[in-house]
Amino acid sequence: MADRALLTNARIFRLWVPLAATWLMMSVEGPFLAAVIARLADPIENLAAYGVAFSFATLAEAPIIMILSASTALVKDIDSYRRLRNFSFGLNLAVTVVILLGLLPPIFDWIAKDLIGLPDSIAVLTHRALLFLVPWPAAIGYRRFYQGIMIRQHLTRRVALGTVVRVLAMAGAAVVLFRTFGLPGALVGAGALSAGVVVEAMATRFMAWGVKERITKTSRSVEALTFGRIAEFYFPLALTSVIALGVQPTMTFFLGGSRRAIDSLAVLPVITSLTFLFRSIGLSYQEAAIALLDGTRENFRRVSTFAVVAGVAATAGLALIAFTPLADIWFRDVSGLSPELAAFSVLPLQIFCTIPFFAMQLAYQRAILVLGRATKSVTLSTAVEVATIVAVLYVGIHILDLVGAVAAVAALLVGRMVGNAYMMYPCHVVLSAAGIVGRGVSGPEASAIAHASHPDIS
Repeated sequence: MADRALLTNARIFRLWVPLAATWLMMSVEGPFLAAVIARLADPIENLAAYGVAFSFATLAEAPIIMILSASTALVKDIDSYRRLRNFSFGLNLAVTVVILLGLLPPIFDWIAKDLIGLPDSIAVLTHRALLFLVPWPAAIGYRRFYQGIMIRQHLTRRVALGTVVRVLAMAGAAVVLFRTFGLPGALVGAGALSAGVVVEAMATRFMAWGVKERITKTSRSVEALTFGRIAEFYFPLALTSVIALGVQPTMTFFLGGSRRAIDSLAVLPVITSLTFLFRSIGLSYQEAAIALLDGTRENFRRVSTFAVVAGVAATAGLALIAFTPLADIWFRDVSGLSPELAAFSVLPLQIFCTIPFFAMQLAYQRAILVLGRATKSVTLSTAVEVATIVAVLYVGIHILDLVGAVAAVAALLVGRMVGNAYMMYPCHVVLSAAGIVGRGVSGPEASAIAHASHPDIS
């Protein structure tokens, strides 16, 4: 738990870097599996099917993703541990039912063929890949609950160790699924993803045994965590993820009717996997900021400054690839794309290369709003971002007749910029109420942000 000692860049770095390493290792999964699929039979069809299946699975996973932030912010004693654990387990069951319902042939065929317009061959591959992904969302929810507890206790190295296990299990599963069973590329990718996260969930639970003992010894919080309070706090965050991850299937729908549709569907997972290597730095910062922000003005400034510097560095790293021959090396030699698809991927990557900076700022802004219990503002900002993405996609594809991949990355970038801009005001309100900026005023946000960092304050 954060204390009131002045933060240093070294202290921020020590807590954050294992989380950054965790997300970086997870971001390797996409390029690795895309490279495997690209080297197997029928790479374009299998890359497209894998991308569509992954989009559907992430949408089913959406309601459980924010359990990591909730666990980091809310689990303060054994009572809150048990209540949030039961809450998260219920959500795990619900998301599994949702993905199973989506696999029913009448529902799946209506979405894949009638709405998206996938060719029959790709639709069949997508359905089979989704069968392998059924355990994936619940396993992610299970391990994110326990990861949040470890982050709150500043045990971020254990989180990174669990991800090492995940990546190794995923790579091993990919080899076995192809060499032993000779499965198509889309099924190899989906099966490897599921195997990796299931093994990671088991490893995370094992590493969390001692953390539960620490929580048991913690004095009970003055603020009782009821299921009603959990729902009020969490459902806006869950809705945020549903809205945000709904972008993937929505984008697939638009790309299906775009110029060079199949090429765009094939390369977009490769492009977004590469950018995720750098965006993951921002994604990892949200929980670190939640654990470090302690209600003092100087520490907020240090956490904010660190976010800006790290965001600029990540963007510079991606730009170094996007605007140099490294792009061709990545797409052809690493990802295994044909020369034509590699050349096709360069312009979308260049358009998208500033996204890591905005991802880092998003993580910092969300951390402020989560600590201030202003989770509805997180949802509204995401809704604005997604609405912007859809509008730009529509204009780019149906009015400007842009190539699908170009329209997609332009929409994602503009949407993120608008979302960042929208959150500036609610963040200012929370920080003002807590006395971090301006003169400060009293209010529920001030009480929440102080209590989140120091539960002993009555």
